[in-house]
Amino acid sequence: MKRETALELALFGTAAALPLVLQALDEAFYIGFAARLLIFALAATSLNFIVGYGGMVAFGHAAFFGMGAYAVALLMGAGIDSAWLAWPIAVGVAALAALAIGAVSLRTQGVYFIMITLAFAQMIYYTVISLQVAGGDDGLPLAQRSRLAPFDLADDTTLYWVALFLLAAALYALKRIAASRYGHALAGLRQNATRMGALGYPVHSLKLACFVIGAAVAALAGALLANQNGMASPSMLYWTQSGMLLVMVILGGVGHRYGGVLGATALLCLEEFIALYSDHSHFYVGLVLLAVVLFAPQGLAGLLDTVWRRRR
Repeated sequence: MKRETALELALFGTAAALPLVLQALDEAFYIGFAARLLIFALAATSLNFIVGYGGMVAFGHAAFFGMGAYAVALLMGAGIDSAWLAWPIAVGVAALAALAIGAVSLRTQGVYFIMITLAFAQMIYYTVISLQVAGGDDGLPLAQRSRLAPFDLADDTTLYWVALFLLAAALYALKRIAASRYGHALAGLRQNATRMGALGYPVHSLKLACFVIGAAVAALAGALLANQNGMASPSMLYWTQSGMLLVMVILGGVGHRYGGVLGATALLCLEEFIALYSDHSHFYVGLVLLAVVLFAPQGLAGLLDTVWRRRR
C-alpha cells in the first residue's frame, strides 16, 4: 500500500471515529458542526473541480448549491421524503440547469465568464424568492429529515457519517478523473485551450462536462445542508455564498485535490474560534486570508506539499 493511500485511510478512519470520541467527552454539540464542515468541504471540492481542474472561475456556484436544497424541500412538500429518490432528482435538476447555463456561459472567457455565471445565479436567486411555493424570503422548511433507509438521518452522528462517506467518494472520484484521459485533457485545456482545440479536442464539450459535474456535486452538498438545517434558505443561493465557497477553494489551494477540504476546515474553524472572543470575526478572518495569499499563494495544500517535499 502506498504511503499516500495509507495516510488517507488513517485520516478518514480518524474522522469516522470523531463522533464517538465527542460523545464520550460529552461534546455531542460539535458533531453537528463537524457535519456542517464536511458538507461545505464537499461543496468547495465541487467548485475546486471547476476552478482548479477545469480552469473556469465561476462566481455563481451557489445557484446549484441552493438548487439541491430547494429541490429536496419542494419534493418533501410533495410527499417525496426518500433520500434515495429526492437526492438524485436534486442532483439531476442542478445538472440540467448547469447544462443550460454552461452552454451559454462557456461561450465567454475570463471576467466575462465570471460575470455571466454571477448574473445567472442572481436571476435564479430572485426567481426563487419571488415564488410563494418556495417560501419567498423566509425560505422553505422541511417537515423532517430525508429518509435514507436503513440509516436514520434524524441522528446527527448518522448524518455526519453519510456526509463523510459522500466527501470521501467525491475525493476518490476526483483522483480517478485526474488520472484519466479526460483529466489529462482538462489539464491541457488549462494550459492552452487554443492548442487543444487545434489538436482536435472538443474544448467546449470538455469544459461543459466539467461544469455539469461540479454543479451536480454542489447540489448534493446543498441537499445535505438542507437536511441538517431543516430548511432551504435563500441565502444558500445568494452571491455571498458563491464568494465564500470560492474563498474556501483559494484558501485551501486551487487545483489541489484536498484544497476544498482544507479551505472549508480552516475557514469555518477560524470563524468559530474567533467568534468566541470577538464580535468582529470577519475582520480577523480577512487578515488571515490576506496572509495566506501573500505568503502561501498556492494555498494551505500547496504549503503542506512544500513542507512535505522538504522533509523528504
